Amino acid sequence: MINRIHKDHINIMQLLKVIENKAAMLRIDGNIDYQLLKSITDYLKSYADKYHHPMEDLIYAYYLKYRVVSDQVANRLEADHQQLSELTTELDDMLNMILLDAVIPKDIFIEKLETFVDKQKQHLSYEELSILPVIQASLTPDDWAHLSLQWKHKEYSDPLFGDSISDRFKNLSEYINSNTVN
Repeated sequence: MINRIHKDHINIMQLLKVIENKAAMLRIDGNIDYQLLKSITDYLKSYADKYHHPMEDLIYAYYLKYRVVSDQVANRLEADHQQLSELTTELDDMLNMILLDAVIPKDIFIEKLETFVDKQKQHLSYEELSILPVIQASLTPDDWAHLSLQWKHKEYSDPLFGDSISDRFKNLSEYINSNTVN
């Protein structure tokens, strides 16, 4: 489970790099593919919010139930996931308006993109550096076995980075695979 989370984080970082590149293009008045950005928000809403974050939340809730941590630490991950979900929805709504030919000032859109990327990166860094190492060191093989039994989604396929790419993410997958997004 923890390896899946690490892999998801690497994949999400690739998507954030795409968003950063598009924001940079907009800053120099370049043309961008808004549908590509829409595919990213669709992916994050359909995969990260429905599978990735629930898996993290399950592990974290288990950890909190059996380990002593401060209230500030205990509440942060859930709050972060809620905030990221809201930011994703806001960006997705803005992209929907743009794709319907609504006029949104470029500087406001760029700021939305950059805020989104910054918040996502802060969250990923917090998890990778502060949360996951502590959980990994603390939980036993029996704990992980118990968590695996509790995970209701069991095997699920990542529709963008998995073995079988969903039709709705084929263009994004091709973009990622044909561009160096390091």
